[in-house]
Amino acid sequence: MKGNRLTRHCGRIQRCYRLLVAIAWLLCCTVAVGQPTSVSGTLGAVGSDTMAGLMLRWGEALDHRYPDINLQFQAGGSASAPTALVAGTTRFGPMSRPMSDTERQQFIERYGYPPRELKVARDALLLVVHRHNPLASLTREQADAIFSTSLDCGGLRPIRRWEQLLPSDQWPYGKIALHGRNLASGTHGLFQNRALCNGQFRRDISEHPGSSAVIAAVGESPNAMGYAGYNHLNPMVRALPLIDDTGHAIRPSVATIQDDTYPLSRDLYLYVNLPPGDTLPPAEQAFIELIFSEEGQQIVQAAGFVPLPQAQRQPPLLAP
Repeated sequence: MKGNRLTRHCGRIQRCYRLLVAIAWLLCCTVAVGQPTSVSGTLGAVGSDTMAGLMLRWGEALDHRYPDINLQFQAGGSASAPTALVAGTTRFGPMSRPMSDTERQQFIERYGYPPRELKVARDALLLVVHRHNPLASLTREQADAIFSTSLDCGGLRPIRRWEQLLPSDQWPYGKIALHGRNLASGTHGLFQNRALCNGQFRRDISEHPGSSAVIAAVGESPNAMGYAGYNHLNPMVRALPLIDDTGHAIRPSVATIQDDTYPLSRDLYLYVNLPPGDTLPPAEQAFIELIFSEEGQQIVQAAGFVPLPQAQRQPPLLAP
């Protein structure tokens, strides 16, 4: 009888032991699935100051996912990205405009292959006026006649004073004071291409290193007008609807920027130095995957930009 009780007791111990082993194995698997593989490294990026806040927010999210990855970003304007990529001082070059043919060719001459171009978010260029300004909208010809000297978009004469746009009893502020971005900015180059038909800027435009400074200057001056990025819009100014080719006034909004119906919509880019057939190191690939993830695109919206359309959110194959 004692032998039977001992046998049963030992059987219960063995079953408990097997159960504990199974539970431990399950917990280990759960932890392995729930936590990312350890990835480390320092990432460098040089480029667009328009995208500076967005890059920093992506960097913070990447640090939360992978504490051993450090993103270092230098905001020198979009024009600084191709220079840094060609020099080999960075692998990533964020730009608020497409790389020019000359910049692309310089990269190819240095490396023998083109940079990878990734569209990572949507944005728009806005024409902004003082919040109390009653101007309803602008045509492309009017915008060109205001900001340029060449009238390459078809305007008949320069527009220099508010009474050429509004009755003086509605807005009696005389000469239009203009504000824009400096030469290093991708916003400057894109506005010249899209709004001025590649014409020449007026020399009396006050140039600023960032869109927030443009918005502040226009918000403080009833006689001012400026152009800036969508993500800097605030209650101090009002964004003017633009007349499209069909004669409709299109307001800048998430919907009209995402579907490209707003005339000055644009993509934001990340250029990557990656030889054909090569793959990105794990840390760099983790950053790319974050950008195109649901979290990454939520960060785009939180930073004041417009997320990519759903069909464009598949991360590119830059790793095996």
